Amino acid sequence: TMSSFGLLQVGLILSCTTKITNLHCNHHLRLQQSKVIESSLRLLDKMGEKFPRQCLREKTSFRFPKQVLKPRQKETMKVAIEEIFQHIFYIFSKNLTLARWDGQALEQFQNGLYRQMEQVGSCASAKRTHHSWRREPSRLKLKRYFQQIDYFLKDRQYSRCSWEVSRAEMRRCLQFVEKVIRRL
Repeated sequence: TMSSFGLLQVGLILSCTTKITNLHCNHHLRLQQSKVIESSLRLLDKMGEKFPRQCLREKTSFRFPKQVLKPRQKETMKVAIEEIFQHIFYIFSKNLTLARWDGQALEQFQNGLYRQMEQVGSCASAKRTHHSWRREPSRLKLKRYFQQIDYFLKDRQYSRCSWEVSRAEMRRCLQFVEKVIRRL
């Protein structure tokens, strides 16, 4: 009958669209992530001046867990990068009163990260990968890394220097991620 033929056509169109969307998602995501990182690095610089000399003694080594971005699958890597964006967004969205940063640059920085998180969330392939990423042992290391930064800020009562140290650390983190994305 005509209606079953119509359904078949709709089914074919949908399956093609899903494949195209996933292809588009994969390519678009990588491009997007790399743009977000470039822009984030620019905005991190624009937010504040050079690292204040009086904060040098507070410098801490947080050691980004580089193994997080050396998985077997490119898919997992994208989800890992996505989670890095989420963590950075979370850190840079509270108790910023003592940071003394350019408010507009900070807002653009937060908006860029937020838009990226929304875009990745709309990609079906990323949703599937999130499931296997949850069981990834290196994910815990990533979580701990960001927790250290969070505790450091709390411990120093979100002082200007603790924010400057964290900003410098996020810069190093994003530069590493950018290097990885370029190789993808």
